[in-house]
Amino acid sequence: MNSILSDKRLRYFFLAWWLLWTLLQYIMLRQLNIDQVHAITDSVVSNILLAVSCFFISNNMKYYLPRREKYWYVLVISLTVSFLWMLAQQAIMWMIFNEADNYSEVIHASWSIRFGAGFLLISSMSMFSLLWYSQQEQKEIESRKTETEQLSKEAELFKLRQQLQPHFLFNSLNSISALTGSNPEKARHMIQQLSDFLRGTLRKNEQQWNTLEEELKYLQLYLDIEKVRFGHRLQTEIIFKNEILLFKLPALLLQPVVENAIKFGLYDTTGEVIIKITATTEDDHLKIIVQNPFDSETSQPFKGTGFGLSSIQRRLFLLFARSDLLQTNKENEYFITTILIPQISDGNKRKNN
Repeated sequence: MNSILSDKRLRYFFLAWWLLWTLLQYIMLRQLNIDQVHAITDSVVSNILLAVSCFFISNNMKYYLPRREKYWYVLVISLTVSFLWMLAQQAIMWMIFNEADNYSEVIHASWSIRFGAGFLLISSMSMFSLLWYSQQEQKEIESRKTETEQLSKEAELFKLRQQLQPHFLFNSLNSISALTGSNPEKARHMIQQLSDFLRGTLRKNEQQWNTLEEELKYLQLYLDIEKVRFGHRLQTEIIFKNEILLFKLPALLLQPVVENAIKFGLYDTTGEVIIKITATTEDDHLKIIVQNPFDSETSQPFKGTGFGLSSIQRRLFLLFARSDLLQTNKENEYFITTILIPQISDGNKRKNN
């Protein structure tokens, strides 16, 4: 839309310029005691030909922009078109006025001034067209670059989300396999839960953002499956206030964080473990804290945060261009993961989608 408006303004400016220049030439000729008929004819013919010449150059620049030696190109094309303009002007004026008319002598006597003025106008149009279309081309290149980067970012985000599921799926299937012989009823229940979980995953794959309420419901499905696997050993405590349930966060963000907490909290112990999840606000951010106990002698979370947390950190960087939104630390035999989610406007979310 902006491009169309710009083109319209350019055409109006082009027309107004040549009308003004035609009037100025007519006034100058009248001051040189040229009669009205010759002055009008000369002004109209000269400027129509000049306008056509400039339009030809502008249209040529629209489809062909010189890359090398562009200023030499402008000089050559301006000289060539100016010379052709002079020839056409003299030929048309000679056809309009008969041979007995001595106005052709006036044109011949003023050819150097006419050529100089014509060359100045044509070369100015050449430079203006070169700069204008170069700028338009640069804008298109930047637009394509931005679009390509956005598509690449979306593809990487999608890939990161997809890579999180197989690990959990394989563990769940192994647990179902183990329960099939010892507890078939529990295995059937876990299959149903896994089915609900995966159905929700498929629905959310096309979404970039969820409300905290949606994410917690999805997380609860995941925890129900994990509780079948670990039994009474896995206990969870989820703390939040109802007024923040509509806060937004990237879809499928919490499950890999909690999975990481279960990995470090339960895999090296045989007793009961409580995973604590707290959702609060801090300034204009949604703050999620996931806390799990760990044995410093058997767990080594600081040797690497694992694919789950590293993928979350990458997603947050791609979405917000910030690397400080995920923090991990050890505090009194607890491993704490803190995530900050900026609450951006709907317009900006649509840009990220």
